[in-house]
Amino acid sequence: MNEHKNVKALPRRQFIALSGAVGAATLLTGAGATGSAAATDDPGHGESPCTCPVPPTSPPGAGQSPCPPSQMQALCGSLTDNDPLWHDVQYCTRGIVPPAPQPKPDCLKTTPNYVVLHGKPETQHNYLLLPSCRITGIECPFLVTSGVANYWNDAWENARSGGSVPVQYPNIGLGINSEGARRFDQMHIHLAGVRAGVQRRLQELQSMSRVATHPAQWAANQELITSADGAGDRTYRILLLPNLAQNLFALLNQYVVRPNGLTMAGQMMIVVPKMSATGFAGSFYVLNSDSSLPSGTNTCDRLLVYR
Repeated sequence: MNEHKNVKALPRRQFIALSGAVGAATLLTGAGATGSAAATDDPGHGESPCTCPVPPTSPPGAGQSPCPPSQMQALCGSLTDNDPLWHDVQYCTRGIVPPAPQPKPDCLKTTPNYVVLHGKPETQHNYLLLPSCRITGIECPFLVTSGVANYWNDAWENARSGGSVPVQYPNIGLGINSEGARRFDQMHIHLAGVRAGVQRRLQELQSMSRVATHPAQWAANQELITSADGAGDRTYRILLLPNLAQNLFALLNQYVVRPNGLTMAGQMMIVVPKMSATGFAGSFYVLNSDSSLPSGTNTCDRLLVYR
């Protein structure tokens, strides 16, 4: 964790240079497969985690998970970092016991690409999916390349009804926080509940043609949704996708972050599966916000339900 504090001070030009090491042509394609909370982000509690000294050539999902190359360690984290969630991942993937007094986590699912743990508090609608690789969070430039695993689809396949670690709640939300709004520095996607009111609002906006249906429209579709924590309405950019086959991090970077002079580190994102009276309706709302928006937010905790 202390090492990571120095990482956050690296200049933007170094970020660009390191990103280029993987191949600038891959950063904005959006063709790769894709796959914490504010001050209240809680930890939850695959084969060995990847060191990957060079960019991997195998496609996502084919055997061992691809990981950031060594030249990105300054921005994506070192294998020796002292972070509680990274300790949990190493226990699940390599059997390395976390340092005292941190307890051993319950490894709910372990694969070469990711592990699934309990969130805190432990409920049947509060889980975390974490890469088996060392990836600090949304700011890691490797996440916008075509070599990254599809963590968002992995999260959905676990959280959905009939999944390996199903979220037992009428409506599901999958969320990631910005760098500044999370408590721990191992990337984690929250698998949680989402209020019925959020689902109704999203479908209402879609019926009024106020939801983007192409990533190029995403930045312009800004709508208010009432927060679950009673903090009032917050502004979100909303995109509707037919599936999670695309790299959501790359889409966000290409169509929202870069055109508006923003940073990936400042972004939050939530995926809300569209539901009908009979279950999953076959598409996904992707919500994004940051502090640059009027009434924007950098945490997914305002809409997700953990308790």
